[in-house]
Amino acid sequence: MEFKELGKSAQKIPVLGLGTWGIGGFSSRILRGDDEEVQALRSGLELGMRFIDTAEMYARGHSEEVVAKAVKSERENVFIATKVSPEHLSYNNVIKSCEASLGRLGTNYIDLYQVHWPNPSIPIAETMKAMERLVADGKIRHIGVSNFSVQQTREAQEALSKSSLAANQVEYSLVDRSIEEDLLPFAQKGHVTIIAYSPVARGQIPQGGHGERWRVLDQIASKYGKTRTQVALNWLIAKDDVVAIPKAASLPHVEENAGAVGWRMSAEDYEALSRAFR
Repeated sequence: MEFKELGKSAQKIPVLGLGTWGIGGFSSRILRGDDEEVQALRSGLELGMRFIDTAEMYARGHSEEVVAKAVKSERENVFIATKVSPEHLSYNNVIKSCEASLGRLGTNYIDLYQVHWPNPSIPIAETMKAMERLVADGKIRHIGVSNFSVQQTREAQEALSKSSLAANQVEYSLVDRSIEEDLLPFAQKGHVTIIAYSPVARGQIPQGGHGERWRVLDQIASKYGKTRTQVALNWLIAKDDVVAIPKAASLPHVEENAGAVGWRMSAEDYEALSRAFR
């Protein structure tokens, strides 16, 4: 596995993590798939993807409980990120949400605690004050945001007095490159890690399409003996300050995702792919 520093910290995280949206259910708790999902997560850990991202919102907290089962015997060797929901961003609710997530995750600290979505009705300074309190209490180690614009990210940074903002988790893939206009260069300049979710565009990349861009992707995949998914993930993690968290609900997907690391396409192929999906 390859690693990158998280934000401005000395903490190193795998360039590929394990996304859990849909694990344990989506908007409700679904228990019937727990065993398979725990096994998929454990397989990902064995393959070096020792970075799991979840949220209190996922499956009404059950996703965090599934993660707890997967990491139970090796918590200290796994980087766990979770998120506080936008309706819980007042000072007291951030503290309560963190305590609840700690309980569901079966741990006494969270490696990266993220604001899931901005909430314009609650001052970001109030939220960040609670985040810094959690750092001071040893309940979280790093502070992040998710789905924040450049201005919102800047406001979150400026609201922190003792900590630095470590990450912004946003949608980013070959198909959705909207962050490249302003957010990506802003993050790279300030060394805020971009955590790319939906990095294979919710299945659009592996399931594909027709036309020139897909022909270029298939040619490059064939050249390196890789799948579309592996090439698309490799393209993302080749960028400075970018890591990716593809979904890890099944063993075949986890194993395929792991094949995105340990190699690099040539600069010419990288540019050809970038042009094709521009």
